[in-house]
Amino acid sequence: MAQLPKRAKVVIIGQGGIVGSSVAHHLIEQGWDDIVGLEKSAIPSDIGSTSHASDFCFTTSHDKLNIYTTKYSQAFYEKRGNYVKCGGMEVARIDDDERMDELRRKVGSGKAFGTNVSMISPEQAKELFPLVDENQIQGAMWDPDAGLVVPRSQSVAGDLVEEAVATGKLQAFAYTPAIRIDVQDGQVRGVETHKGYIETEYVVLSMGIWGPLMANTANSPLPLMPLEHPLLFFGPYEELNGTGKQIVYPLFRDQGNSAYVRDTGDPTTTEGGRIEWGYYEAENPRLVYPGAIAEPGDARMSPSMRDLSLDQVMDAYEKAIEMTPILGELGWEEKHSFNGLLSVTPDGGSLMGESPEVRNLWFCEAVWVKDGPGAGKVLADWMTHGSPEMDPHSIDIARHYPLQKTPDYVYNRCYETAKKIYTPAVHPREPYLTGRKMRTSPFYLREVGLGAYFMEAAGWERAHGYAANESTLLAKYRDRIPVREHEWDARHFWEVSNAEQLEMSESVGMINLSHFAIFDISGDNAEALLEYLSVAKVGGTTPNGKGVYTHFLDERGGVRSDLTIIRRGAQDYRVVCGGDTGHRDYCWITRMAREKGLDNIRLHDRTDELATLGLWGPKARETLAQFVTDPDQLSAENFPFANARELNIRGVPVWAFRISYVGEQGWELYFPFSYGLRIWDLLYDAGVTPVGIETYANTRRLEKSLRLQNVDLETEYNLYEAGLHRPKVKDADFHGKAAYLEQREWPGQSAYLCTMTMTDHRDANGILRYPVGQWPILDPQTGEVLVDSHGRRSYNTSVAWGPSVGKIILLGYIPAEYAQEGRELTLEYFQEHYPVRIEAVGYRALFDADNERVKS
Repeated sequence: MAQLPKRAKVVIIGQGGIVGSSVAHHLIEQGWDDIVGLEKSAIPSDIGSTSHASDFCFTTSHDKLNIYTTKYSQAFYEKRGNYVKCGGMEVARIDDDERMDELRRKVGSGKAFGTNVSMISPEQAKELFPLVDENQIQGAMWDPDAGLVVPRSQSVAGDLVEEAVATGKLQAFAYTPAIRIDVQDGQVRGVETHKGYIETEYVVLSMGIWGPLMANTANSPLPLMPLEHPLLFFGPYEELNGTGKQIVYPLFRDQGNSAYVRDTGDPTTTEGGRIEWGYYEAENPRLVYPGAIAEPGDARMSPSMRDLSLDQVMDAYEKAIEMTPILGELGWEEKHSFNGLLSVTPDGGSLMGESPEVRNLWFCEAVWVKDGPGAGKVLADWMTHGSPEMDPHSIDIARHYPLQKTPDYVYNRCYETAKKIYTPAVHPREPYLTGRKMRTSPFYLREVGLGAYFMEAAGWERAHGYAANESTLLAKYRDRIPVREHEWDARHFWEVSNAEQLEMSESVGMINLSHFAIFDISGDNAEALLEYLSVAKVGGTTPNGKGVYTHFLDERGGVRSDLTIIRRGAQDYRVVCGGDTGHRDYCWITRMAREKGLDNIRLHDRTDELATLGLWGPKARETLAQFVTDPDQLSAENFPFANARELNIRGVPVWAFRISYVGEQGWELYFPFSYGLRIWDLLYDAGVTPVGIETYANTRRLEKSLRLQNVDLETEYNLYEAGLHRPKVKDADFHGKAAYLEQREWPGQSAYLCTMTMTDHRDANGILRYPVGQWPILDPQTGEVLVDSHGRRSYNTSVAWGPSVGKIILLGYIPAEYAQEGRELTLEYFQEHYPVRIEAVGYRALFDADNERVKS
């Protein structure tokens, strides 16, 4: 065996699984070399999740990036001869209408994001999968591209490592576990093993279920928990004999019973001759602490394969026999059955990207076999080019704030996530029940007293509406607020929020914005750093007190961040970000400061120190004037729009920023948490209506055609396409400027973000529908999804009923040849088609298009 080298450019810890091997393959493909791979056991791994994975690939997801990585992986396996495209189906039981709707929704997501799934009848399902009792189902979804990795993903991992070693760019070391990651001055310096120390610039962690243990040695918490997944085998099944196939029947998922079935192929093939039944425990999932996983020599089968009893799954097994009777006819092979360990995370997404705490420590964790090669490509692109082809916000480990990586939070959220892997179907607006009340504003008890309907974002409890307003405001505005007859459309939505918006627009309201991520940045490099990050001019002649709405771009000119920067002094700025995106923005700012050598800054995170209330409405000025010594200082002339200054409100020091995200006159008021109740009570006693965040985040936002980062703005699209480019390009350099200038010179963009309205939303049963989620946009003539010249598909990025305009409003990117005001298109919603009309190409509000109310 080769001697462990003293140094390497990259060390991959967890080389033997499908993820680590895919990372090595794609790094080499991107031109990296001098890579060392370390594995705790054999290569390919005989102890990790890859070693026992069921190895099937479905493209049924509501997540665009997840579909991208799965489709890439399927093509990758197929090109190598390691994929059997046998197709797969998901079924809805005869008494499970909600599952049937979920299948229709998956077909919609498939059209939106590029899969080939479709609905089929019970008879068609039986013809494709003879083992099902078609009388048990009302319908099914068919995925013709679903298939199986053959002979095993474990074998593919081994082949990828061998090929990488053969290039001379990877040295792989089996039975060489890493002991710790050496971190100095916040940066990776090396990896220690029992065979010696390796000095290195980069570390990639792809250890799966053991990942948190190694991450802890670098003081970079990895929010992941191993989960037991029951896998049972039944056989022998004689019908598989003589087929010569790795898999004979299509894949079959009965997600309403939290289970799947697949055959293991001809007895002459790898592990053939049986029927495999897999189950996810929806009631009492069994999480395992990484430190409690057995060592290789101490496990009966493998550390990631734990003992299973039939009692553990009996109720679900009996239901499975109803659906697939063969499971009751064949004998259970106890010696081959086990609980396989896999990784779950607090929000169900993978954990990838650079560590927020440690420079050049990269993660590629919590990745399914179906996404392994795709994840390897994403990470290699990210490490090489600074960003992958598709926006990684849903998998970026930096999406988790530090409090979301604490042990209790991780355990409880992972437990809740594990309960929903297959069932029940998760609604787009569904709130988590665990990990709540982590962050509350100083107004929290007042909001509770008003019967607030709380949802959670970034750990913050956010009121979407207030029950106390229902008796007065719903009666007042009933004729302008439609009743949502369909339960799915109304779920996790409170109609009082629409009434609150209308009252704010008629009088004055206050919205709790304390979830804002607020960073005060000062020091000798503050101006240079923020000027380099921002597309808009924030330094130079920008006056003190001026607020600038701006964006951060990636190297390709994609929209990475959407935020506001207010200049407070020559080298003193306040950066205000959305709560959901704040930690990623924080990580980007600090990384770029190091990378550009502009680290002579002081970054003070004020998020948990400054409470924020938005005071908005036509009576905002006269209301605030009651509490200041000189009301004239609030006039439009003395306090211009997009400016900030200090105010004294009845003895409370308040930093007031005249800005509006809700299309009304008013201010964002910032003040220390300790004064929170004082400000709330002053305004409430003066007759200001508490307004839920629904108005700010959704309804009035869409009436004003305002874009939301990670929803309407992503790195696949540029500012010209989004309608947010600047009239002039500033002289100063900024990150992504070369790409931005190139985009500016194009004769036209491939697609444009358009504001649309539904012109009819009554379904076939006569019920008015109010769409929730993201759905495909079609050409009404052909019925095909719109696709732009870059291959990007059209779907609504946002949608909401706008109570002030009385219409359902949508945002979505539309190919240039279709992006014409007045053009009629089609929205597909649960397999029914609804007409939509383009009202604006680029940015133009439907409500108060000239911003007269905002600037009054």
